[in-house]
Amino acid sequence: MTLAACGGGDDASVGGGTGGAPSSGSGSNGNTGTGGTGGTGNNGGTGNSGGTGNVGTPGVTKSAKRGVAYDLRSANDLGALAPGVSWWYNWGSQPNSAAASDTSTAYNMDYIPMLWNGNFDGNAIEAYLRAHPKIKYLLLLNEPNLGDQANLQPRDAAALWPRYEAVAQHTGVKLVGPAITWGNMGNGFNDPVAWLDAFYTEYRAANGNRDPQIDYIAFHWYDYGLSGQLDRLVKYGKPFWVTEFANWHVGDGNAAIDSAAKQMAQMKDMVATCEQRTDVFRYAWFTGRWDNDTHFTSLLGADGQLTDLGKLYISLPF
Repeated sequence: MTLAACGGGDDASVGGGTGGAPSSGSGSNGNTGTGGTGGTGNNGGTGNSGGTGNVGTPGVTKSAKRGVAYDLRSANDLGALAPGVSWWYNWGSQPNSAAASDTSTAYNMDYIPMLWNGNFDGNAIEAYLRAHPKIKYLLLLNEPNLGDQANLQPRDAAALWPRYEAVAQHTGVKLVGPAITWGNMGNGFNDPVAWLDAFYTEYRAANGNRDPQIDYIAFHWYDYGLSGQLDRLVKYGKPFWVTEFANWHVGDGNAAIDSAAKQMAQMKDMVATCEQRTDVFRYAWFTGRWDNDTHFTSLLGADGQLTDLGKLYISLPF
């Protein structure tokens, strides 16, 4: 979802993700997407444990997994979320200048940068990471199989990947991505597993049968069946970051999410899934605030004020 759209955008897909370019503006319509409910297919591999180990730990007051996908700018908003949120990102490579320069120290909320597509200056991002040594992770490639997002064929993404690996080699950050979802690219690549399989094949062919450096796989989901969708990714043997999620279901057999109460019930279920799975390392609710919140997903209302959904999110067990 574009950053502007978080403030005033229109509907995006059900099931498939909607994350967007780190740009300002008036927000535009999201994709129509094809994502469906999650099946269990392609179980395999062992999957690395991504658990944070903070359940029941004395002195720990919030989940290290729990984050927010939103362009936070207000000190009041950061302060409102801080009691229950440990990290955030804004689809950009740096926080907005209006936000605190170090939210990790000020709010105990880590900012995680993203390289949204291949349009980045490697020297600049490496300089930023060296200047902010607390940053340990780098998010990559937002929804590459969506035409209105990163929009990359697997071969093109595979050709780009060594540039990301160079950043990791020079700075020590872990690589989180690609951020895959159900998309609209066609050629079979609307399925995120088909896209990622092809990406691995293309990368190996170009790099002496070596696997790409992927420390974590990122995934977006806006429907029922989150756990089943994650099960399909277990075969890659990587822990997950669920970097966008909510339930925007509009019909087709399951109950439409057409009220705040229904969204709250879905939040409880989806957060419990992420907390209980040891292969989910981080997760981020989408989103902080909408001007026209037709999906009932806003965590924030007025500046610094949590909605009932926001109060629930920061208080859910972990």
